[in-house]
Amino acid sequence: MSIIFLLILLGVLSLLLTYILRIISIRHKIIDIPNERSLHDIPTPRIGGIAIVITWYLGISILFLFKILEQNLYFALLSGSLLAIVSLIDDLINLKPFIRLLIQFASAILAFVFLSGLRPLIIPRIEINYLFIIYPLAIIGMVWFINLFNFMDGIDGFASIEAIIISIVLFCFSSNIICLLLIVCISGFLFWNWPKAKIFMGDVGSTQLGFILVVLGIYFHNTYKLSILNWIMLASPFWFDATLTLYRRWRKGEKLSQAHRKHAYQRIVQAGFSHLKVDVYLILVNLTIISLILIYREIKILQIPLCILSILFLYFLTRKIDKKIPF
Repeated sequence: MSIIFLLILLGVLSLLLTYILRIISIRHKIIDIPNERSLHDIPTPRIGGIAIVITWYLGISILFLFKILEQNLYFALLSGSLLAIVSLIDDLINLKPFIRLLIQFASAILAFVFLSGLRPLIIPRIEINYLFIIYPLAIIGMVWFINLFNFMDGIDGFASIEAIIISIVLFCFSSNIICLLLIVCISGFLFWNWPKAKIFMGDVGSTQLGFILVVLGIYFHNTYKLSILNWIMLASPFWFDATLTLYRRWRKGEKLSQAHRKHAYQRIVQAGFSHLKVDVYLILVNLTIISLILIYREIKILQIPLCILSILFLYFLTRKIDKKIPF
């Protein structure tokens, strides 16, 4: 089977499935109703992420069947299927946080095992116990990224665009077809999620994208295609906002499980900017971070300073937003 034909087929399938899911959602009233914390003003269907999940697992299974996808990566990614099922159930009936967290850890641990852990970073004169320090931190980091990707899916097209940008960069550095597969699976959905969105992906889509991206990050690190530090920089527009917001809410004594509108991207919308403008800003921020990654890969002595610089850049942007819309 032609790879190009497969990608086109799955992209079209994702497009059609999203349309069908929109009809099903409306018919069965699986609707996201606007409230005081929402950034949209009309009831919107919300399980479009199923289209991404179905086409994704179909695609990686075909690639594995034709021996294009490595066994360890296939089973690592397949570990997210239970996460997808539980996230869908949560979209429909709201599961307890403990159950969601348990399944997230189970999926992350299973994937981590199939990936054979995390390749040691080369840090001169520094020795770290990977088994008892780095590995547990890596698994916790995986679960945090799954959740933060869900937190950051709050405006039209936002999470989809970030996932596509990360996938494009991963493909440029790895030439692995699986990155293109992820792009087409998301793009079919994004057609309907583009501002003004006709359907949302729901937890089933956002948690799955977070899982897929972090698994690919570890895999490409282990295969020397992209350092995990580069991946952390690449994903920083999402994890920095989510982590800083969580920390600031904790410092203010807020109930962390309560929904809110305090992420930087949410406050930009509250300042009067459209969802589309915020999506464009996200692309520009990513382009800046990507330029730092390119310098990082060429000038070794600047690696750590550039990592720090990328964080300072995001912090500077957050402070600018604070002046416009206080936290």
